[in-house]
Amino acid sequence: MRKFLAAAIILSTLIFTACGGDNSKNIDDINSRKVLVIGIDDEFAPMGFKDERGEIVGFDVDLAKEAAKRLGVQIEFKSIDWDKKEEEITSGNVDIIWNGLDIIDEYKRYMIFSKPYMDNRQILLVAKNNSQPIYSEYDLEGKIVGTQAGSNSEDYINQNQKLKNSFAAFKTYRNVKEGFYLLSRGELDVIIIDEIAARYEMIQNPGAFKIVELTIGAATEFGIGFRKSDVELRNRVQSVFDEMIKDGTAKKISIEWFQADLIKSGK
Repeated sequence: MRKFLAAAIILSTLIFTACGGDNSKNIDDINSRKVLVIGIDDEFAPMGFKDERGEIVGFDVDLAKEAAKRLGVQIEFKSIDWDKKEEEITSGNVDIIWNGLDIIDEYKRYMIFSKPYMDNRQILLVAKNNSQPIYSEYDLEGKIVGTQAGSNSEDYINQNQKLKNSFAAFKTYRNVKEGFYLLSRGELDVIIIDEIAARYEMIQNPGAFKIVELTIGAATEFGIGFRKSDVELRNRVQSVFDEMIKDGTAKKISIEWFQADLIKSGK
């Protein structure tokens, strides 16, 4: 298997070098340094975050480590500001972004994606003692609403000015950990957040928050993001990820984190 993979990498590198372009240049760089640099928001539990020892852990982290192992490269996780991910990936500061990244049109301006591997939606989270009725997004009128800077929920609110103008205030924060803190202090009435992050936080801090079962904007899917020129890199990562799904490794990692198989087939 390793000999076959090595041969395939050499062959594809030669092909893309002959064709020229930024894509082959980046592939050669990754092959020579044997390191794949992955950009993450390191406060986005359970996808990628620092544990009590300061080590990067998480569901996407475990998936990425397994993929890198199969590609025969080392992996480096680089913390990035989520609202600067366009700059981070287009500049070459990171090779890919793998951290609960929604596949949406806004990101397709500067990235190509893997096949979607998990469903996602934006929901509302409020303090446990919040008794205000919220049945639709229009019930957010007069409330202080927050969401993560650079998220698709921020894009959704900014594109819906009538809704945004009905809020008492609309605030963004750097990461979800900060959002939980502001919500717990009463500085925000409600936050718009990825469902998977909200449910994980409720498990970690029972009794602090409650979910409002309401989807904000369209449901989305998670994918792995690459520079537009890195088609071959995307294809290589997708190939090993497909293997992980087929042999049950991705399912095993999902069960370890969520006690359920949340992995999409990728077809």
